[in-house]
Amino acid sequence: MSTAKEPVVQVLLDPDWASGSLVEDVRRGFAAHPRALPPKWLYDDAGSDLFDEITRLPEYYPFAREREILIEHAAEIVTASGATTLVELGSGTSEKTRILLDAFAATGTLECFAPVDVSEATLRFAAEQISARYPGVQVEAVVGDFTLHLAHLPRSGSEGGGRRMVAFLGGTIGNLYLEERAAFLGALADTLESGDSLLLGTDLVKSSDRLIAAYNDDQGVTEKFVLNSLRVLNRELGADFDLDGFSYIPFWDAHMERMDLRLRSEMPQRVTIPGADLVLDLASGEEIRVEISTKFRVSKIAAELEAAGFGITRVWTDDHGDFALTLATKP
Repeated sequence: MSTAKEPVVQVLLDPDWASGSLVEDVRRGFAAHPRALPPKWLYDDAGSDLFDEITRLPEYYPFAREREILIEHAAEIVTASGATTLVELGSGTSEKTRILLDAFAATGTLECFAPVDVSEATLRFAAEQISARYPGVQVEAVVGDFTLHLAHLPRSGSEGGGRRMVAFLGGTIGNLYLEERAAFLGALADTLESGDSLLLGTDLVKSSDRLIAAYNDDQGVTEKFVLNSLRVLNRELGADFDLDGFSYIPFWDAHMERMDLRLRSEMPQRVTIPGADLVLDLASGEEIRVEISTKFRVSKIAAELEAAGFGITRVWTDDHGDFALTLATKP
């Protein structure tokens, strides 16, 4: 029986990164029109727990649909990629990725797994678990922001050479605006070498009723999740947001083909945010955009990937046509 290899954890984020980045995002976002807060601040410990709860709601189909695709097609994905190193961006606990890891284990081809996430505690926990479960695989975890640290991704397996497959799952790419997606995909393509690939998870366009229901569940879990962003500002920056003064407004933007999740001020409010040296005057009815979730068509995914320098290798969808996994390779 193989002895588990000791996981390596590379910490690229400065200890003060989170606080400095939050202040910068708040100052920039609240000066915009509409006012906005980047979605990464939804995922403190409480927010992560709420999102985990969301993934199990009957209305929220993306998690289950992507998992179905992975269960059915993981072996094909592994074979088509020819990878010896698997990198996962925004990995968290790498729950769904273990389906891919199992498929790699069946072939014996994987040398290295590199999960990337901003949470050092979560990564260390996941790295220990994965090292124990896949003793022949070297785990090289990277504590970093995937929008900043793409150049630091492990380049190959422990023996050198080989190909990398970067997994970016969960439809997270849809949280980026069009210009942000283009910049991210272009930077990723520049970082990868010929033969390396990207496995991209994307939610597909469907009826507005189903989309709105997925982000406005009957139990109100998504509303709590979005409101938690204001709790983060109250705790981290000493802000005095009154959560009872806001309504949760999710709507489908048919022109941009994206869900738009906002908080609407129900009264005129003056909010002080000492940690960002800001005073915010909100009019009654004024909204703060907390997240977008773009939905895609397969042709749109291909066009964006090809514009960034990738070639489309294969696309898999679930039986309902709700979600897609696209394997794109750098020529």
